Amino acid sequence: MLPDPGVCPSLAKDRAPRCALESFCRRIPVSAHLAGVGLLIAFLSTLGCFVRAPGMSMNMAEGDTLISVDYEIFGKVQGVFFRKYTQAEGKKLGLVGWVQNTDQCTVQGQLQGPISKVRHMQEWLETRGSPKSHIDRANFRNEKVIVKLDYSDFQIVK
Repeated sequence: MLPDPGVCPSLAKDRAPRCALESFCRRIPVSAHLAGVGLLIAFLSTLGCFVRAPGMSMNMAEGDTLISVDYEIFGKVQGVFFRKYTQAEGKKLGLVGWVQNTDQCTVQGQLQGPISKVRHMQEWLETRGSPKSHIDRANFRNEKVIVKLDYSDFQIVK
């Protein structure tokens, strides 16, 4: 059974500290920027403390947390079936969202799903893409924890 969120289990019932790190555990903010949530949880677990991040239920592992992230891919990514391969890879991973070409010869879209699957897709977008594409860089922004998915499928937007 997990301890109460935000409470260091090293505290005795009379609130007297049982470890030297007890006061440190109290000062760690419960809300942390998403990029640091995994590290924060891992760090706190090594201290024997557990702090729940916003949008994360007590029985939900980090890999099950739903996130949404916008992306834009630069390079030779139009006219090489990049959108089709992106849609296929997203569906294979069980992600939802969309992908479209832009007037600036880039591809942009949004990914939603479990954090571990989104991270895998981000790596795919940065390094693989379609067989004939050449990726110069990938930008990811507006990453946030979500409670539910906004889409039911992974669509190519024309």
